[in-house]
Amino acid sequence: MGRLDGKVALITGAGSGFGEAIAHGFVSQGANVLVADIAVQNGKRVADEITKKAYAGGGSAAFVELNVAQRADWEKGLEVAKSQFGKLDIVVNNAGTTYKKQESKGVSEAEFDKIIAVNVKSIYLSVAVVMPYFVERKAGVYLNTSSVAGTRVRPGQVFYGGTKGFLNTVTQGLAAEYGPEGVRVNSICPLRGATGLLEMFSGVPDTPEERARFAQSVPLRRMSEPNDIAQAAIYLASDEAAFVSGVNLPVDGGRLAV
Repeated sequence: MGRLDGKVALITGAGSGFGEAIAHGFVSQGANVLVADIAVQNGKRVADEITKKAYAGGGSAAFVELNVAQRADWEKGLEVAKSQFGKLDIVVNNAGTTYKKQESKGVSEAEFDKIIAVNVKSIYLSVAVVMPYFVERKAGVYLNTSSVAGTRVRPGQVFYGGTKGFLNTVTQGLAAEYGPEGVRVNSICPLRGATGLLEMFSGVPDTPEERARFAQSVPLRRMSEPNDIAQAAIYLASDEAAFVSGVNLPVDGGRLAV
């Protein structure tokens, strides 16, 4: 029996990185998943790969093109979940972006506007569109992909860290506000991992030497892996975490403890 049997989840940014791993993890535990991404080719690839794997848990996946900064796309995502799977139980606000590591005074207005749209406005739209549905059902789970940068902002990624600080605060506020309506809200705060944004975060080429250097700053001596995030997401989305809400969970190998 899967830990997410019968659940339906919409996962944004599921065409790569952490979102892709979360989608695979959820389906392996019996969930039906909407792979939501603005990158159509990647999103379809993930949904197809999940389908071909035919996980023993019995879950399934479908793709929906979704720009997290557009209200109409959120409305479409909710309707597709209801029409394809009959309901929606879980929203994973995983889509996120950043700019190449640099001094804050050099960040362009276009770069700033992009992180606000993808990392901040998307959360507002997610709540505006899906929360009424969860409140009506008196049940629902929000899971946000934040960052250790939301707790400890590093030079060169200050505005990005600010968007994640926003997300951490909003996670706690929404948990308090909508807990009485049966809705749980948590976030996962990963350490830098091997995703498509790695070079943006580090500001240098992704080489084995650079990965080894960074690993030495982590108590567990490695970066995060997508599956680390997926396993935390499975727990927080499952009924095992029925009394867990308002938590910003570091998945960072102990980095914030240093």
